[in-house]
Amino acid sequence: METFAGGCHCGRVRFEVDVAERTALECNCSICFKKGFLHLIVTRDRFRLQQGAGVLSTYRFNTGVARHTFCRHCGVQAFYTPRSHPDGVSVNLRCLDDRAAIAAFAIEPFDGQAWEASVDAIR
Repeated sequence: METFAGGCHCGRVRFEVDVAERTALECNCSICFKKGFLHLIVTRDRFRLQQGAGVLSTYRFNTGVARHTFCRHCGVQAFYTPRSHPDGVSVNLRCLDDRAAIAAFAIEPFDGQAWEASVDAIR
């Protein structure tokens, strides 16, 4: 298990995440594609928000299950609660502090455009 720190662009939101496997998903759904989000999905107990709870805003769409949280100051979505894992957290791999560590992650494609047919493979 490795622990990584990260946060939003302005630094108001900070977190730590415990990672067991260096694998992330690149989703091609409409919102993930536009944001460039790389999903590092962990259980809630492996994610710790260190600061910034008071500056987070939430965006929901479609089914409303996913809670897309972002810093209301800089607009960066460092993490959110995904529809695929509503009891977990998806950390944006690009928001980890250690760029060298990010390069060591395997990035696997996820077909979010066909979400219903694809989601069972990642649960």
